[in-house]
Amino acid sequence: MADSAIQMDIPACGDNEYREIAWGIPKFGEKFQPIWINRPKVGDNDVKFAMKYCGICHSDCHLGLNHLGGSMYPMVPGHELVGVVTEVGSKVTKVKVGDNVGVGCIIDSCLNCGTCKGGDEQYCEGGGSTHTYNSMKTYGHIGGNQETQNFGGYSASNVVHEHFVIKVPNDMPLQHAGPIMCAGITMYDPLRHWGATKPGSNMCIGIIGIGGLGTMGIKMSKALGHRVVAISTSANKEGLAKQKGADAFVVSSDNASMAAEAGKMDLIINTVSAEHQVAHYLSLLKTNGTIVQLGLVPQPHSISQLPLIFGRKSVAGSLIGGIAPTEECLEFCHKHGIFPDVQEIEAKEIDWAWDQLTTVNKDGIRYVIDIEKSLKSDFVPSQ
Repeated sequence: MADSAIQMDIPACGDNEYREIAWGIPKFGEKFQPIWINRPKVGDNDVKFAMKYCGICHSDCHLGLNHLGGSMYPMVPGHELVGVVTEVGSKVTKVKVGDNVGVGCIIDSCLNCGTCKGGDEQYCEGGGSTHTYNSMKTYGHIGGNQETQNFGGYSASNVVHEHFVIKVPNDMPLQHAGPIMCAGITMYDPLRHWGATKPGSNMCIGIIGIGGLGTMGIKMSKALGHRVVAISTSANKEGLAKQKGADAFVVSSDNASMAAEAGKMDLIINTVSAEHQVAHYLSLLKTNGTIVQLGLVPQPHSISQLPLIFGRKSVAGSLIGGIAPTEECLEFCHKHGIFPDVQEIEAKEIDWAWDQLTTVNKDGIRYVIDIEKSLKSDFVPSQ
């Protein structure tokens, strides 16, 4: 999809901007390099924070490698941002200087439509939410040059409208907090929407794919008091899944293993981002059950209507979560001590980490960039 990538230049820094260190992909197909980017200066409603950590998500790879088309270069990925507030605008009330904060997958939306007012900014009906990177400044809530794209968290600082900033508890380890802004809320929001977070609910929940997302889903579902079934194509992940709290394990390539759990699950959350057919898992659902698709799979799926009709089953999708649900998710994780399993790296290791995500699928690990350590290395842009 290289011919559908968009090449852009970073213009000179304007009066309403400042220059910042970042690590990005200058052009499609190139490796990560240290670069200078422009950030907006702090406006009345803005929060500036020094970056401490930024998680690496598999969707960073999809966008950086232009798997979905339309990627904008130069690109600075990263939507699992955590840092410490260094400056706030005159009208900011949500946080103060010195607070720990996080920012997830979206940094703007219209804030006026029904979905935004209902706490689902990710589904903004007023023109769509603005992704933390690989996006343009659409609604006027982001300062700086309005004709340049937004850059993500693989950088030393950022400035974001206070509405999209999440306050992080002081005693939460920051290297673990960043992935909650993406992996955490991505798993929590479908649990919330399909009733698993309601007091007294008693469900059987299947989790397909035992990677960074899947292990978070297992931990959350178990903490909510449900029976949890981990599902993978081979038995290699069974030990990991049960260590994280799974009550049972299904090898989806084994007919007997699938038959043992057939018709038992109220909700299945599918994290797999590789090509596969979701119809294979419909037999695991109870009547009225739902499979929720999370993985970004460009290839179309083929699904017979018969199992849907005769079991009133559903196949649905879910996209991260709004700001209020993300705050709820963070509080839930803090209360129950649920954190993603992380491996800290420096910026000079980003290419290696991406290779791991796209080829190895290491057991349940979220790679997290230590920004402060990276700034002290020789992998920084020259003046």
